[in-house]
Amino acid sequence: MNTIPAPTSRRPRNVVSRAWLLALLCLLAACWTQAALAQSVLDLDRSTREVALAPFTAYHHDLDGTLDLAGAQRLHAQGRFKPVPDNNSSFGFQRGAFWFHIAAINRNAEVPHWLLVQGFALSDRLDVYTRPRDGAVAHQAGGDSLPFSSRTIRYRHPNFQIDLPPDRIVDIYVRVSSESSMQVPLTLYTPNAFTELARDAQFGIGLYYGILVALFFYNLVLWLSLRDSSYFWYLLHICAFGLVLLTLNGLGFEYLWPNSPWLADHSVPLSICLAQVGMQQFARNFLGLAQRWRFGDRVGLGMIGFFVLLGLAATQIPYRIATPIASAAVFVSIAWIAVETIVVLRRGYKPARLFLLAWSAFLLGTGMFAAIAFDLLPKMFITEYGVQIGSALEMLLLSVALGYRYASLRNENERVVREAKEQLEHKVEQRTMELRSTLEQLEDAHTRLRETSQRDGLTGLHNRSHFREAFEALLHRSRRQRRPLVLMMIDLDHFKQINDHHGHLVGDECLRWAAGLIAQVLIPQHALLARFGGEEFVAVLPDQDLDSGARVAEDLRLRLRSQPCPSRSHDIPVTASIGVHEITPDSDMGVEAALQFADQALYLAKAEGRDCVRVWGAAAA
Repeated sequence: MNTIPAPTSRRPRNVVSRAWLLALLCLLAACWTQAALAQSVLDLDRSTREVALAPFTAYHHDLDGTLDLAGAQRLHAQGRFKPVPDNNSSFGFQRGAFWFHIAAINRNAEVPHWLLVQGFALSDRLDVYTRPRDGAVAHQAGGDSLPFSSRTIRYRHPNFQIDLPPDRIVDIYVRVSSESSMQVPLTLYTPNAFTELARDAQFGIGLYYGILVALFFYNLVLWLSLRDSSYFWYLLHICAFGLVLLTLNGLGFEYLWPNSPWLADHSVPLSICLAQVGMQQFARNFLGLAQRWRFGDRVGLGMIGFFVLLGLAATQIPYRIATPIASAAVFVSIAWIAVETIVVLRRGYKPARLFLLAWSAFLLGTGMFAAIAFDLLPKMFITEYGVQIGSALEMLLLSVALGYRYASLRNENERVVREAKEQLEHKVEQRTMELRSTLEQLEDAHTRLRETSQRDGLTGLHNRSHFREAFEALLHRSRRQRRPLVLMMIDLDHFKQINDHHGHLVGDECLRWAAGLIAQVLIPQHALLARFGGEEFVAVLPDQDLDSGARVAEDLRLRLRSQPCPSRSHDIPVTASIGVHEITPDSDMGVEAALQFADQALYLAKAEGRDCVRVWGAAAA
């Protein structure tokens, strides 16, 4: 007989086994946690001069910013602090505060004092707590919410003296709260190492700003010489961009407003907005957007208006709101300048290539720097100093262009001197021939100038002033020979719509085309033809009466109606309203009166629906 044990007889054993297993796992986790903490201790030996603390740092994000030191210590003891992800201590724009913990042991008895440097100048408030594990807590505060004089060493980045007694583990807690981007690159230096760092950094920054100042005065001279507004806007951008870098590098707080935490905060969005206004306006002028791409020009003006309003608002709204908006708008501004340049380049404006080449590196560096603020790119040398590198490359390109221009002028001067020496023996004969040739050229130029002064620059027809003189002569001849004249006023219908819909360049093409077609019809009639103004033309047909003149006008109207103006994209229909007036041989009216009657006939044609011919005869006169 088989006996089946009761189900409850094994439950205590299972419970005990599970309890032992759980205890074992907890023990292993505790051992692993202790091992991890032991591995995270920063060991400073005699060879250590500087060390980036991110690999040895754990952090906790205090969302409401109310955690104190005791709470942070408790959370760290509970394992609630996490390692810095990928050794990248940039977290973008975040609310609340961040707590960081580093455990360090100093093996170098000769260096008991170290310097902790926060490598980001715009953090509002930093609280540093140091405590040997068998000692008392020491507290220091810094950041640009405090006067610059509160810093341990007068340096553009927040810094704190850390006492590390030899062979004792010291816990370092750093609390950071900021309305700016949360970037906390902490580095520990020996005093000697920091002195060398400050020396090298100041030298590099001084060299860069020296180049910037040289570029400023170079363009200032060009602007004063040429009076080109593009140079003025470029100067504005240089000044504003220099202010941006002064602010971002902490030099503005160090040298310009050391006792104004308000300016230390608000100078960031203000300088960004000012720099973008200069950049957008310079791009509009250089690329000629008003003529080449009107939509792009309107968008550029809209961006300028946006940055002006944002700059004004930045003085009133909280810094934590204005700065992310200004930083994000930099992406849009840079992208739009690239779009403008590419569009204008595709439309055949070759100088846009130089613009794109000179600015591409600078715009890329600016974009990388803005991307760091939003934690889109890691903070490294190329991304942190991309702005300086890009703008330096831009200056180098301008310097090369200046050197090339100087070399060309020097070579030209040398060529002129050499030719002058070679021609010295034939100077008298050469000068006589040159003088004769010059007189002939002056005579030809005078003839061409006289002809040009009588012509309209756009259509090539006679202009209004020449027409009046020639018309006066035709009136005298008509009375002398007892032959009639016909005066014709021609106006292209709704021409403003062509300019509005297709642009002024296309409108100019239509004017030239219409002038050519009118000339084809009227010149065989021995007409005196001129552009009277805008889209209006005037013609005098000698030896024509009112009926024959009206027939010629009707032929011209039909030719315009049946033959649209060919454009680059599509044909554009063009029609005309024509007024015709006859001047009889016995009439004593002058030029102004005749023009007035022809204009009345033209007004009648417009009033009756346009695209028609109306006459104002001698009887009406």
